[in-house]
Amino acid sequence: VQLQASGGGLVQAGGSLRLSCAVSGSIVSFDAMDWYRQAPGKQREFVAAISSGGTTTYADSVKGRFTISGDNPKKAVYLQMNSLKPEDTAVYYCHADKPVEVVGDTFVARRDIWGQGTQVTVSS
Repeated sequence: VQLQASGGGLVQAGGSLRLSCAVSGSIVSFDAMDWYRQAPGKQREFVAAISSGGTTTYADSVKGRFTISGDNPKKAVYLQMNSLKPEDTAVYYCHADKPVEVVGDTFVARRDIWGQGTQVTVSS
């Protein structure tokens, strides 16, 4: 299973972007699908999560501005980002927490899976 993030870009402060995370392969279950971000010189930080039951959680810094969703979270997860600020500038990563994937005819439980990042740059 691989996670492919896309949708990043350059936007002015106050603008919007929608990130997508496509799941290639087959995940039969997971605890949560998340978005994290890492700004230059900073540690990677949690942004938002959607549990297998559909419960959403957000970092305080993005509450009310970002929305995580998934048509079918086992296949794709989205992050709608509105009212963007320069401090939202970072590389955004999608992440699967405790996924169980199908490998051949076997179920394989993993601790997590990280996707490659997508750059979001917000200009002031």
